[in-house]
Amino acid sequence: MATKIYIVYYSMYGHVEKLAEEIKNGAASVEGVEAKLWQVPETLPEEVLAKMSAPPKSNVPIITPNELAEADGVLLGFPTRFGMMAAQFKAFLDATGGLWRAQQLAGKPAGIFYSTGSQGGGQETTPLTAITQLAHHGMIFVPIGYTFGAGMFEMEKVKGGSPYGAGTFAGDGSRAPTELEQELAFHQGKYFALIAKKLKGSG
Repeated sequence: MATKIYIVYYSMYGHVEKLAEEIKNGAASVEGVEAKLWQVPETLPEEVLAKMSAPPKSNVPIITPNELAEADGVLLGFPTRFGMMAAQFKAFLDATGGLWRAQQLAGKPAGIFYSTGSQGGGQETTPLTAITQLAHHGMIFVPIGYTFGAGMFEMEKVKGGSPYGAGTFAGDGSRAPTELEQELAFHQGKYFALIAKKLKGSG
């Protein structure tokens, strides 16, 4: 039986989506793992998104809260808003009360990835404040720590990410995730999938 990894994200301008794609590739590189991308529902009206110059959403399917329970492990991705997850993702998690009451996510591994506008814009506070959501569900937070090796200590290039998970800097919106940031995302997906597979195997 394959280990199911769901990569669930919200992306307004495509930065988080790019990380999600690399995370999926990393997870899928592990034998016996099925990785699937999901988006959370948008909460802003189309006219507001147009004024914000947000591009159209991709055709990645929209997840419902109950579908989270089908996964053996979940990786959650979102941009930051003032050092915390974007409201769209918070709204999705706020709708998981039924899963919480039934404890359907308890014991499942979970990881976090994110995008911020600047270097001091929340590469640590965003995942740190998101961990409360996992704790209330009884999920097992899986950080990447420093398993990425030398890439975690890169000082010559601007690089997102932290021991909490993969990350990227969006800047004014025009900066795309760099090769190094994408490599970190791939690493997170693979590392997380290996742990989720072990946890499922020992269940």
